[in-house]
Amino acid sequence: MKKLISAALAAVLALSLAACGQDTSSSAASDTTADASQGSQTASDETAGTFTGDGFDESIDYASLNGTTIKVAASPTPHAEILAVAGDILAQAGIKLEVVEFTDYVQPNMVTESGEVDANYFQHQDYLNNFNEENGTHLVSVAEIHYEPLGLYPGKTKSIDELADGAKISVPNDTSNEARALQLLAAQGLIELDPDAGLTATKNDITSNPKNLEIVEMEAAQLPRTLADVDMAVINGNYATQAGFSSAKDALAAESADSEAAQIYPNVLVVKEGRESDPAILALAAALQSDAVRSFIDENFGGAVVPLF
Repeated sequence: MKKLISAALAAVLALSLAACGQDTSSSAASDTTADASQGSQTASDETAGTFTGDGFDESIDYASLNGTTIKVAASPTPHAEILAVAGDILAQAGIKLEVVEFTDYVQPNMVTESGEVDANYFQHQDYLNNFNEENGTHLVSVAEIHYEPLGLYPGKTKSIDELADGAKISVPNDTSNEARALQLLAAQGLIELDPDAGLTATKNDITSNPKNLEIVEMEAAQLPRTLADVDMAVINGNYATQAGFSSAKDALAAESADSEAAQIYPNVLVVKEGRESDPAILALAAALQSDAVRSFIDENFGGAVVPLF
């Protein structure tokens, strides 16, 4: 009988020890899983929002921008086309780029000032400076993207040598671009300008005009459309491209890509003052200054648009 009791007690003790061993193993496995899960979460936190590679700024927390929409005012060509490439980059981080196209040089700045859009991309730095001064706006440049050489394009007259006395040449009527146009004509020996006029030169600053050229001031957007009515026109790069012209193939003369003008007239990404450091704006600037955008510009605009990054 004692042997039977002893055997029974031994069996109970063995089962108890086995059960304890099983609980300990289960608890250890559970702890290990929890540690692994915690480690995985930590790793996830460390890499959240980190995007590397072309068009991304590693200092930006892209996760916080997921679902953001950036609204940008732009000229149709080349700016909206360039923005489309940047938009593809931003889409990888869940950022939507909405482009609102304008065909004039006034409204894009006004809607940026009012906050209807987050930024604009259509103008060069000197035009922006003049616009702020003349309109009391508070717009600032965030990044230099490209340069558009002005070109002298043939209308009724097909070469500079054929220009007759009293020929008509149309130029942009905004201050900075008219000065550039006149400087381009002066570089061809067609006119001479008062050296003190500088970047504010108008046709009133012409000091010598051997061919008695008639300088026709006109809104920049109208220049390609009225080319058939004048002998020649000095046209902005974006409007020339939009009209199907190539400065490399069609222009009789153009500003050099390594000229002083390229440094003075870079096309810039613009925001209202105070938004220069917004992460979404910096993300857009990084995308615009990407290798993908540079390649797109080089392959599609035939020298009419020159990347500056």
